[in-house]
Order: sequence, then C-alpha cells, then structure tokens
Amino acid sequence: MKYPKEYLGEIKARLKVSTVVSKTVSLKKRGKEYVGLSPFKTEKTPSFTVNDEKEFYHCFSTAEHGNIFDFVMKTQNLKFGEAVKSLANLAGMRPYTFSKEDEIREKKWNIYKVIFNKYVDHYHNELLKNSNSNEAKDYLKKRGLTKEEVKKFKIGFETNDFNFQENIFKQYNENDIKDTGLFYFDENKKRYVSRFRERVIFPIKNISGDPIAVGGRILKENKFLPKYINSPETPFFKKGSNLFNLDFARKFSNNQNIIYLVEGYMDVIGLSKNKIDNVVANLGTSLTSRQILTLNQFFDEIVICFDGDESGYKAALRAAENSIIELKPEKKISFLFLPDKHDPDSFVNEKGKEFFLEFSNSNSVSIHKFIFNHYFKITDDNPSSRAIFEKRLRSISSTIKDEFIRKYVLEYFLEKISELTPNTNFKYKKYNSKNTKSLKSTQNYYNETKSLKAIDIKEFSFLYILLKKPELIKDNFQLIENVKLFSNENKLLLNEILSQSNNFEITDIENINIDKNLIERVLKYASIKHIMIKNFNNDEKILEILSELIRDLKNYELEIRIGELESKFSKDLSEVTFNELKELKKLQKTN
Repeated sequence: MKYPKEYLGEIKARLKVSTVVSKTVSLKKRGKEYVGLSPFKTEKTPSFTVNDEKEFYHCFSTAEHGNIFDFVMKTQNLKFGEAVKSLANLAGMRPYTFSKEDEIREKKWNIYKVIFNKYVDHYHNELLKNSNSNEAKDYLKKRGLTKEEVKKFKIGFETNDFNFQENIFKQYNENDIKDTGLFYFDENKKRYVSRFRERVIFPIKNISGDPIAVGGRILKENKFLPKYINSPETPFFKKGSNLFNLDFARKFSNNQNIIYLVEGYMDVIGLSKNKIDNVVANLGTSLTSRQILTLNQFFDEIVICFDGDESGYKAALRAAENSIIELKPEKKISFLFLPDKHDPDSFVNEKGKEFFLEFSNSNSVSIHKFIFNHYFKITDDNPSSRAIFEKRLRSISSTIKDEFIRKYVLEYFLEKISELTPNTNFKYKKYNSKNTKSLKSTQNYYNETKSLKAIDIKEFSFLYILLKKPELIKDNFQLIENVKLFSNENKLLLNEILSQSNNFEITDIENINIDKNLIERVLKYASIKHIMIKNFNNDEKILEILSELIRDLKNYELEIRIGELESKFSKDLSEVTFNELKELKKLQKTN
C-alpha cells in the first residue's frame, strides 16, 4: 500500500535534510551547502554534500544521491515503510497505519483542503475585483499594503452575499462543511452562517502550504464584536501546533539562523513588505512548546517581538515561561521590546529594515535575563518577598527539559540573587585551595572542554560531595573504597584527595595541596551543588545521593566491560567469553 503523497510531503516539509543527516554525519556549513565525510565509504577528505534548499544529499565518491527517505533507508538498512515511520516520529507526526480510520481521515482531509482552497481563492478574487470590497481595499491601503502583499499572502474579503455559501452546500455534505469551521449553525435563524462575513480574510496555511484555517479582521468598529477572530480548532487545524507564514518563512532557514515571532498577521505582512521574510505569528493563543519545537527544526534563534504596550509585555512574559521549557544548548530564545505604542508593523514601516535589524541586534534580551529582570522588578526589599522571588525562579528553571540548560539557568538565577544579598550565603563558597603550582603530571592531563559527557557530570558530583562533606565520608568510607572514575583528570584528583587525606583520616580537605584547576572544574560542573546547598545538613539525604551516584558509576563500568566482551565474542565465539558476558548482564540488571 502506498503512503499518501501529502503525508510524505509534510514529513519532508518538517525536516531539513541536514537535520536528518547530521544525526549520522558530522556536517560543516560551506556556502549554501553542508559537507562531511561520506557515510557510505571510509574517506579522509569530505566528498559528501547536503543541500537543504534542493532537499537532497549527494556523495561524490560513491555517487549515492537522494532525499531524507533514501538516506535513512541506506544508512540504517531499513525498508521504505520503516524509514517513513522513523522520520514521521522525528517530525512529530502521527504514524500512518493504513487502517480504515486513516483512509477515512485521508478522504476527509482531501475534501477539507478543496473547500478551503475554494474559499480562499473566491474571496481573494472578491477583494481584487468586486466593487463591494472597496472599503477593504481602502483599509489595506491605509495600512501600507500594495497589491503585491495582497497577492503574496492571498488576502481576501468576504463580501455580504450568499452565492458562495449556497454553492458549497450544494457540492458537499453538511458534516464536511461543518468540520472546516468556516460556517456555524445559528439556532435563532435555523441556518448556517458564515463565521467571517464582512471581514478581511488572512489565510492560515500548514507547513506544506495548504490553507487549513483563516483569520478575519472586522472593518467597522463594533464593541460587541472582536476586532480579530481565528478559525475554531478543527480535525486538521490546532492553533497551538501551527504558525502563520511558517510555510514561507521556513524556506529562508538555509541562509538565516534567526526567526522573528510576532503577534499578528499585519506584523508578519509589514515585516515581509520591508524584505524581512523570516517571520511568523502565533494564532491568538499563548505560545506553546509544540510551536517552539517546530521553529527549532529550522532556526537556531527565535526572537520574540510583541507589541510595545502592556498587553504585549504580558504576552511576552507568558511566552517566556512557556518556551524556556524547550530551550536547548544549541538553540537561543530572545525577546525584543519595541518603544511604547509601536508594534512590529508600525515600527518597521516608520524606521525601515536596516534600523529594525540594528535595533534587534542591540536590544534583544536572552530569555533567562528577561525572566529574572521581570520578577526582580516586582520584588520588594524584604525577606518574604525575596524568598518568593527565589522560589519562583527555582520553579521556572526546574521546568526546563534539558539537564545542562536547567543547571546553568538555575546557576545564573542564584548567582544574580547572591549579588543582591552579599551578606548571606547564596554564593557558593569559593574553594580555598592553595595557589600551588600545577603538578607536572596534571599539566598534560588538564584540558577543559566545552562539551562534557553525562558520566563526567556524575564524576564531578561524586567528587563534589567528597570535597564538601569530608567528615561524612570519613564515617562512611566503605561506600567509596572501590569506586572507579574514568576521566584522567578526575581519577588524578580522587587519588590526590585519598592520598593526602590518608583515606579521609584527615578531614581538613581545604588545606591539602591539590592542583586548583582540577578543583575548579568540579566546583564549576557538578550538577549536585544546588541540591547540596539545600540539603547541606541532611546527611541521610546526601548519603542517599552519594549511593545513587556510585551505582551509576559502577553501571557505567559494567557497560564498558560488556561492550568489550561483546566485541571479543563476535570474533572468537568463545563459551568462556559468552558466560562471562551473561553474568555481567545479569549483574547489570540487578543494579
């Protein structure tokens, strides 16, 4: 059975080729393309290229060529259906199961798509050609839009006639039409009524470019009617999963690292008119994790630029607390606040593209700084208010999914708080190791890296407890007697601590003669330090944490040994090797 063309097309639209390939091949940007070593043969000089714009990869040394489906099939030895399932999962899409329900959904989707295309095309033409749309044309001209923008975004106007509605209800059944959300049943009039009558229409498209919803702007001010309305949620339109203009903006991700996220349709159109096309808008709801994840597929930095009034600021704060959850080490989220009474549309039209971009570069604020500054402004100078302030910041940082970002955001918050209260013990006590000359043996070992393995973080936390709680370790020395570390620097530090303290018979660890570089690494990277501060006098809790760290270190040692034996067994097929491997795996399960 064949997958629907639209389903495969959406997977391709959601995933850049470089995103898929980079999970297997280390890529470097070169012009519009990426280059790397071929995954199909061993080579020293890169001959493998990826072109996101043209949606293919090509290997010059083997002549292998194809799209993301071909790449996954060839590198992972998968059949086409298996590759589709794998990539659909990576793209955050539901699996296609070829069930009766999927067939019904596909038929409904095709009808839904046709109705929306007819609706958008009809009212776009009404705006361009019908004299009854003159008021809408005048409104758009006052907002600075030309025919070029109207055509580019296929803006329309729903005139006050019933011809289109009557024709649609003749061609399609009531349930299919109702599912689009374009019409609702009026209980008083006992008939279906268009939801967007006498409104300027802004088509909302999915990532593949198909219209799936619309936004409508009323022309005549009416205190009983909202100025803007969006389509209700439907089987094929979820506000929190879509973004206005994403279908167009994503195409600029090949040469732009930044995406601007604004509040309204006119903000997107105004920026686009000024040649800033890497811009999207959310759809009348708070920013969601799903929208952030979608933008992260294409861009490295999201700049959230809402209106410069109080409601825009409040929306930005909600966006910050919702989006920091998905912050990743390789991604950035910033906030740009415009002068009061300006929105992105008015600001760029008044100041121009170059000024807007320069203002953005100079005034964007990182998400964690924005959150800190906001809550600091509303904090009073008394212990109760400061306690609430710290508690709130700890709570926000705890929601971050990535453990490294979570650790450093919390560290930033706590260090900033410590600057406000210099006489209290918020700051972590600097380790008072002697400023001794680095040991020659450590000079060759010590080379601080920006990227750390998970096992390194475990080792830092283990050593941190030893350094901070020597009396506790002395009383429970049996726990650490057979612990093995794997980093050369950390092994050296552990050996020095044990040697100079005579296995913790001496507990004045601060005054022993140890290379300060090794200690600073532990103090800097130990993820356990914030929990230690909170539980410093709770020896039972600290022993529980220490035991868990030791168990993780031992399991890591088991994993290494199992890997070695598996490699050995694949070569010698020895029964002795097999039995040893079986015992180690059994031990691994019990741990």
